[in-house]
Amino acid sequence: MMLRTLCRTGGAILQQTQRTAPRLWVTPAQQRWASSLPMNTVVLFVPQQEAWVVERMGRFHRILEPGLNFLIPLLDKIRYVQSLKEIVIDVPEQSAVSLDNVTLQIDGVLYLRILDPFKASYGVEDPEYAVTQLAQTTMRSELGKLTLDKVFRERESLNSNIVHSINQASDEWGIRCLRYEIKDIHVPPRVKESMQMQVEAERKKRATVLESEGTRESAINVAEGRKQAQILASEGQKAEQINKAAGEAQAVVAKAEAKAKAIRMLSEALTEQNGNAAASLSVAEQYVSAFSNLAKQSNTILLPSNTGDISGMVSQAMSIYSTLAKTSPGLAPGGAEEKGGQLEDQSGSPEEQRTQ
Repeated sequence: MMLRTLCRTGGAILQQTQRTAPRLWVTPAQQRWASSLPMNTVVLFVPQQEAWVVERMGRFHRILEPGLNFLIPLLDKIRYVQSLKEIVIDVPEQSAVSLDNVTLQIDGVLYLRILDPFKASYGVEDPEYAVTQLAQTTMRSELGKLTLDKVFRERESLNSNIVHSINQASDEWGIRCLRYEIKDIHVPPRVKESMQMQVEAERKKRATVLESEGTRESAINVAEGRKQAQILASEGQKAEQINKAAGEAQAVVAKAEAKAKAIRMLSEALTEQNGNAAASLSVAEQYVSAFSNLAKQSNTILLPSNTGDISGMVSQAMSIYSTLAKTSPGLAPGGAEEKGGQLEDQSGSPEEQRTQ
């Protein structure tokens, strides 16, 4: 009977303790419960990454460190249990108005950690609720400073500004906000349609610009190609003319050298024995060759009176050569031969005969 009474009394005390134990870090959205408050059993083992706040006779006494700890029964009481791990809080979706009067629906995720269990226990009644509300109000304030386009482009700066504003207010609560991330941004359907039209127009504009730039580059390339072709063609013609002139100059030089060599050899031959006879033979051959070419290219010719007297013509030419050689002893044989050739054409009494 006594054992049954003790069991009933112990069960009632345990139920009363669970009802009176404060539940921390509770939000309707998450329904996340903190560690239940342990009873003072004199010898306590505190888990790692937890801080137990102990009150003695209703006043703050100390914070139990992880490991073995001893408390005085009835005088010491564990009032708060704070988790020192990083805490993740979902910030509920809320509406905000941007600088260009566009209503947005934005939600986010908040990451924080308790740095001072004493301030977190006695500085604010519900730390999680306070931080959540502060994040929402700060988000509305920061979104009101930006236009709709900048909200999408400057997400990083928006997140950093929200974290900075939260940390300024939460220092008194012993809480440090590590980072804040925007999850989703919902815009009204009409604004979304206008944004889609703007994107399509921008893409068409870029396509038109790229096409025009391609046409311009193509025209420039064609013009450059034609210019280079004309330059190369003119350079080719120039090189061709230079090479042709050089070839003609070399040919003239070669002909002059050959002619000078022939004249030199002829003069040497005339000074040898029987040189006059050889000269007479050469003059006779040239006369016959010239006579055979008469009337081939023109129908008007000049003939001497004694055309058929070849020996007379040769004798007359040799006599002219001998006369010039006597009167001009220093004259070179080649020059004498040229003078003899010129006098040969003027010898005799030529008559002008025209044949049609």
